[in-house]
Amino acid sequence: MDIIDLGSRRPTTEDYVSYIETMCDTLELDYGSYASVNPVTGDVVGYANYADDWKQHYISRNLHRVDPTLHVASRSIAPVDWQRFERDQKFHSVFRAAADFGVSSQGLTVPIRGPYGDRGLLSVTRHCSLEEWGKLKKHIMGHLQTAAVHMHDSVMRSTNLFNALGFPALSAREVEILQWTAVGKQQQDIGDILSISHRTVEIHLRSARTKLGAMTTSQAVGRAIGMGLILPG
Repeated sequence: MDIIDLGSRRPTTEDYVSYIETMCDTLELDYGSYASVNPVTGDVVGYANYADDWKQHYISRNLHRVDPTLHVASRSIAPVDWQRFERDQKFHSVFRAAADFGVSSQGLTVPIRGPYGDRGLLSVTRHCSLEEWGKLKKHIMGHLQTAAVHMHDSVMRSTNLFNALGFPALSAREVEILQWTAVGKQQQDIGDILSISHRTVEIHLRSARTKLGAMTTSQAVGRAIGMGLILPG
């Protein structure tokens, strides 16, 4: 899929909306939207090619508080087809209103998880038959996931996330050791589990503490959990 370059300069809001519009045109979709939360600042970023009247209605009614494309999809690691959403009051409060503005309840959301706990959601819609939708999904899924990651990484770079964090990504072994620490294992236990010496475990923990800007291993574990790099014990 040939879509506009987001890496040649710092993109503007118009660039991101154009990216979404080009993506939709290329993949035969009606609308698209992207949302993310910066894990450092807590800032929410969003872009969409919906009509202005629908955007205004959505914001004025605070529909983001109940929107399943945000709250349900954010808990998934795989693309979520909106057909899986429970048809409850929250769903209807969003999509009955959306229908009045020509926005279909047929769509999917691609969650993106970055290396520093940053997360994003790219949602798309298409008004068509279920049969056509099933065929289209199979055809575009790979392209859509690539587009989602490309846009998310560009947004994170434009908000200076990586500069704000100021540390490199943890190695796979460091993440593994922090995860075992989070579930209560001691260094000797971790060494036995991973077939390495407890001295090697300590070296990896020291490196992880430095990268995470933590004074203690407990602080490093807490920060790694907060950034989504490991799971709570």
